[in-house]
Amino acid sequence: MALSALPVEAQKTQRLIHAGGPFPYSKDGVIFGNRERLLPRRQRGFYREYTVPTPGSRDRGARRIVCGGQRPKAPEACYYTADHYASFKLIAS
Repeated sequence: MALSALPVEAQKTQRLIHAGGPFPYSKDGVIFGNRERLLPRRQRGFYREYTVPTPGSRDRGARRIVCGGQRPKAPEACYYTADHYASFKLIAS
């Protein structure tokens, strides 16, 4: 999926990821465990998750970007989910 096809909030989150923050939520950048096993299997600590704000939501909402790689500011791959990890779409770099 092209970055330009994502909601504007996801595009902004992606820019923050590459800049190394600052992130609006304290949980942004935490390890994502891939318990759903929908992303390619990697060692623990490979994936990190970031909140994509949802307009009108009183909490973090369901939208996230999950990126994988050894360098958080230069991820190998990033995935978008609009349904709180039920499905993912690879973001084209």
